[in-house]
Amino acid sequence: MTAALHAVAPVRTADFPVVAPGLRIADTPAAAVLRVARREGPIFRDAAAARTGLSLPTVNRHVVALVEAGLLRERADLAPSGAVGRPRLPFELRREPYLTVGVHIGYRTTTITTHDLHGRVLGGIRTSTSGDDAPEVLTSVGARARRFLARWPGRRPLWAGVALGGRVDERGQVEHSRLGWHDAPVGELIGSRLGLPISVAPHVESMAAAELSFGPAHEPHGSTLYCYARETIGVALTIDGAVHNPSTGPGGIGHLPAGPTELLDPRRTGRLGDAVSDTAVVEAARTAGLPVGSTAELAARGEAGDGSALALLRERARVLGRSLGHIADVINPDRIILGGQAFTEFSGTPREVARSAAENSAVPHREFRVTAAGNGIQQQAAAAVSLDFLYADPLAALRHANRAHSARDRRR
Repeated sequence: MTAALHAVAPVRTADFPVVAPGLRIADTPAAAVLRVARREGPIFRDAAAARTGLSLPTVNRHVVALVEAGLLRERADLAPSGAVGRPRLPFELRREPYLTVGVHIGYRTTTITTHDLHGRVLGGIRTSTSGDDAPEVLTSVGARARRFLARWPGRRPLWAGVALGGRVDERGQVEHSRLGWHDAPVGELIGSRLGLPISVAPHVESMAAAELSFGPAHEPHGSTLYCYARETIGVALTIDGAVHNPSTGPGGIGHLPAGPTELLDPRRTGRLGDAVSDTAVVEAARTAGLPVGSTAELAARGEAGDGSALALLRERARVLGRSLGHIADVINPDRIILGGQAFTEFSGTPREVARSAAENSAVPHREFRVTAAGNGIQQQAAAAVSLDFLYADPLAALRHANRAHSARDRRR
């Protein structure tokens, strides 16, 4: 055990619980009222009842409870002239004083962000994911997150969420082969450092959950294949508002055959990850004589019209599209959403991916789009995990948060 791990003060798990996220659109009345306030507020109670399918008394009861809890606020300034009584007061989700903390642990870089209850980023920092010992790395990340959180003294933190690669169990422990982590207590160490309840989830599934929470309101219906590509390549499936979270772990696809390549995969392993991951693409660029240190530099050359860079970027897009076309034929989703810098760094990539997928699929006109989060998808994924329990059961989330605040006060 490292010295860094000893530095974590002993805590009772009941004070700072690790709560497995549901990664779904919850259908309880409280969740529905909170969601309609977030998406459409300010909104009147009768309109909220029509949107949610709940009765007006049920909507009113939950609005009153959520206003008293400080999650919603009524807008008396927007009440119709001459209106009498609370049912004629529109309500909306409050932006203050609450916030959540999101942590995305990537293979090379960890991003720490704070979010309001709408999921919007209030601020963020980046730090290197460095170190051979998982407890040491996680304790360091937790300490950085705690110092960062101190920048918002007027805000009340409610929850923390961590998104990262690998397999995550319900206790927030992680198997991450690329980082060499085995049973890494991600939730326990980061949650105890922050003094907050915490949820931990695989990052591609978290990105799919972010699309459900923050994307177009109609998309909870039907099925969506979400594909993420950057340093790792993975897919997740959502069905009728819920992210499929198989017991065998996230659906990595980097081991699949890449198919024929010309410039990519200079080592000729034949694997998709060795052809299209960031590291692999930079290696291929250098093999082709391009002096680049990152895919962002390669994309900049491509935008400037460099022929060699364009050839590499287009081949990457074609290989990704070909794989997606084959996967989509097996799963047959209603739509495909692309996320990660492999799709968003170079402007010509999405169109080329969609074309290649159509050419390699039995369904050539399937809906394609890029995530609205763009290059901020990692932060949005962490936001979705940090807000997951609050969106599903807002009053229970507040009870957990209040116990955590009391525990922190006792430790001071």
